[in-house]
Amino acid sequence: LPVLQVFHQFVRREPEIASSLVLERSLNHVQLLGRVGQDPVMRQVEGKNPVTIFSLATNEMWWSGENEAYQMGDVSQKTTWHRISVFRPGLRDVAYQYVKKGSRIYVEGKVDYGEYTDKNNVRRQATTIIAACFFLSHSPSLTGCLSVE
Repeated sequence: LPVLQVFHQFVRREPEIASSLVLERSLNHVQLLGRVGQDPVMRQVEGKNPVTIFSLATNEMWWSGENEAYQMGDVSQKTTWHRISVFRPGLRDVAYQYVKKGSRIYVEGKVDYGEYTDKNNVRRQATTIIAACFFLSHSPSLTGCLSVE
């Protein structure tokens, strides 16, 4: 009988516990500034909304030599490629129309880790930046962080 009483107390309190968990805040926010690797493509899987996808290169540079004075060969660079996906209606159309290979672009969004099965039926991991807004530095008519609601 005591076990049932404890169980009933837990069941009655479960909504309180669940609501306290929902109130906990977290943050998944990414800011990238770089150059577009290829013209965007728009894809649509049957039964799902279309998505505009493009790659973005960011560069990290650092002094690789021990000398503090700049000399040729003292700077090292690493390029990281990011897959950018734009799902928001309107924003994905703007991205498809105006983002071009070589464009310098600022993107805000969130990181998404997913999994897919390739054409050889092999499960693969995929990391994508889901864009919430972006800024094209080459287009004075598209100033500000575009975020079509």
